[in-house]
Amino acid sequence: MKFFHLSDLHIGKQLNGYSLKENQEAVLNQIVNYAVTEKPDVILICGDIYDKTAPSAEAYTLFGGFLNALSMIQPQPSVLIIAGNHDSPERLSYAGPFLEKHSIHLSVMPPQNQDEYLKKVVLSDQYGPVNFYLLPFLKPGYVRNLFPDSQPEGYENAIKGVLEREAIDTRERNVLLSHQFYTGGSTDPETCESEQAVIIAGGLDRVNVSVLPPFDYVALGHLHGPQKVSADWIRYCGTPFKYSISEEHHRKGITVIEMGAKGESPVCEVLPLSGIQDVRRERGTLKEVLSRADEKNRHDFVSVTLTDEDEPYRIREQLKEVYDYLLELKVDNVRTREKMMEEEERVSVLNPLEAFLQFYKAVSGEEMTKEAYEAMEKIVQEAKEEEGL
Repeated sequence: MKFFHLSDLHIGKQLNGYSLKENQEAVLNQIVNYAVTEKPDVILICGDIYDKTAPSAEAYTLFGGFLNALSMIQPQPSVLIIAGNHDSPERLSYAGPFLEKHSIHLSVMPPQNQDEYLKKVVLSDQYGPVNFYLLPFLKPGYVRNLFPDSQPEGYENAIKGVLEREAIDTRERNVLLSHQFYTGGSTDPETCESEQAVIIAGGLDRVNVSVLPPFDYVALGHLHGPQKVSADWIRYCGTPFKYSISEEHHRKGITVIEMGAKGESPVCEVLPLSGIQDVRRERGTLKEVLSRADEKNRHDFVSVTLTDEDEPYRIREQLKEVYDYLLELKVDNVRTREKMMEEEERVSVLNPLEAFLQFYKAVSGEEMTKEAYEAMEKIVQEAKEEEGL
């Protein structure tokens, strides 16, 4: 069985105020064209379909057109979609029953009552059935009613508990779609600035991949860089377009998985995707940066760092005359480095948890225990979530 693994489309996203509609439309059209030629049996979209919980009409139209184009392909691939942390379950689930008639299956919330289970879609090939389990973005509070006698603490235990309820038949081939922050051992996956804001400080949202053994492939969403986590069969596919300057060197593409018989390792390849514009950095003197512009690259989204010791005249105006989409302008020279060193020597502002640790030690005369630290860490994070931070 062949499937496309996609995630984090972030339709409707802007880059420093610039619309990405044309770039997103371009990569979605490329995905459709690949589907026509590669003929996948199923397309997995693992969360963060939209960039905001209340998408614009333009974003709805763009995604609707994408789904319609996929439904026109013959033979028609099944499309499996889960909600991510950026998605509104109510808005994403609109027209769900109608979409299922066109082999488009949505799962927007994990099971919340004891008679509910993960959405499971079963497809078959010459080797028998493949069971696709759809696990949308989950917070521990979403599933508290599933475990009335023993509430799971933290994201990892919540997901472990949800998966254990499924009684997965490991004699068959099983695939999981999930949108969470998974880690392997002591090493965290690579993150970039575009998703760091949604990863919880202190690691409370980390889920170890040890909860995943029943699966033959795990299709992940949430992180923007394509990468495997601990094993070849656990993968983030990354975004189809660069959504921050920190993704400058990412190679965006479709993760394509070929699954053979039970026990055989899935085969992975990547089909490249590219937008109309690139997202990249330029560094050097103003003269050097301006001289490197040509008709091919001057329309890219560009972050510029200038190294001139003497400030040139009308810097921003000169750059904008050459580069149409200037994301940011930085200066790195002797003066700015000295200023940075001076600022680093000043007393830094403590975050709430650091401030409490200092207060605790001053009052009690001893360091906080690990258990007390973890409890306080959870309280601070819950307060941030309530405030929308």
